[in-house]
Order: sequence, then C-alpha cells, then structure tokens
Amino acid sequence: MTRPPPSARTPTLRFRKPLVVGLVAVLAAIVVALGHPLLKPSSDSTATPGQGSSPFLPGPSLSDRPPSHAPHRESRGALDEADGVVPDGVTVLDDVPAVANLDAELLDALRRAARNAADDGVTFTVNSGWRSAAYQKELFRRAVAQHGSEAEAARWVATATTSPHVSGDAVDIGPDRAADWLSEHGAAYGLCRIYRNEPWHFELRTDAADRGCPRRYADPTQDPRMRQ
Repeated sequence: MTRPPPSARTPTLRFRKPLVVGLVAVLAAIVVALGHPLLKPSSDSTATPGQGSSPFLPGPSLSDRPPSHAPHRESRGALDEADGVVPDGVTVLDDVPAVANLDAELLDALRRAARNAADDGVTFTVNSGWRSAAYQKELFRRAVAQHGSEAEAARWVATATTSPHVSGDAVDIGPDRAADWLSEHGAAYGLCRIYRNEPWHFELRTDAADRGCPRRYADPTQDPRMRQ
C-alpha cells in the first residue's frame, strides 16, 4: 500500500487542528457556565468571619476593670454631685457639695494652705471630700467586691457609719505634688496625713501647729474610730 503524497495529506491536518481548538473552547465555556469550584476565586482573603466564629474574645473595657485604691470621681448609678461625687478639676476653692459640706474649720485651713501653695505653683485638686452615706455605702460595696472580703476592704474604705468623709472631716487631695506639699507644710495649718497607705487623705488636727501631726496609722483598720 502506497502512502499518498504530502500534498494530499495537508488538507486533513488543517481540518483536524481547528476542530480540536474549537472543542477545547466549547468545553471551557461549559465549565465556566457550570461554575466549577476549581475556577472560582478564593474568598478566604476577603471573607468576614461570622458572628462568634473568631477564637479571640474582646479585651475588658475600662468600665470592667476593678477600681483602684485612689479616690473615685465617676458617678455611680443614681449618685451625683449632691452625694459628693466630684467633677474633674474641682479645687478647694470651689463650692460643689463635696467641698462646701466639709467641716468649716477644715475647709478654712485647706483654703489658707491652698492660697500659700499657689505661690509655689501648686494647686490643690479635690479627689474626694464630703460624701453622702449612700455614696460611702457604694464605695464600700465595691471595695468588698474588689478585695474579696469586708475585712480586707476595710483597709481602704470605711463604712458609712465610721467614715470621716461622711461627717465632712476628711478630704483627699491630688495630684501627688499637692499632697506632698501639704504633707510637708500642712502641720502649720493643722492639716495632717492620717494613714500611711493613703497619702492623699488629710484631716484637721488643730494642735498640729504646736505639737506636729500625730503618728500615722498603717491603714484605717488601726484607727480606733473605725471600730465603733
């Protein structure tokens, strides 16, 4: 059997090549139309996880953090300035209830000291002063929740029946520079630190100008007034 000359085979080859190309194009079109997953773009880089799908939990908000030992300024529920909650920036020269309801002698001594401290560039900010019994009860409740027991909480917060803040006989002074100034010069005005663990807490001791301030208690639990 003899092979046909090359010129006779050429049309056959030209016919088969476009046929194959055409079949491939048709098959590709069918695959795209059917939405084959292999041809779909990955959505991993742009998809947003559904609710609850993330393994990470959000960090605690500021309001979830336990309170510090320093005096609080923020309002608590129905408590407001009338209960002794102190707005930011209040000084001993202002007349908000937390300041105005302090014992008159204590307030007079504070204001005299504040005016002299101003000559040294020091301003007395009131972190806490007079408090209502309701405010004090709330502070004690929060201290118990933070420290785990009433005994431990009592090292930082007095009860409503024993607190000198409720009677208007104590004030918490800030910032640290002001508390330090008052610790150094306060005896001349009868103003004394009372507790070693609360360097911001001052009370009036009228004989301090002559005798100096009394020895400080380690914390309020050592103060006989707290055992009434």
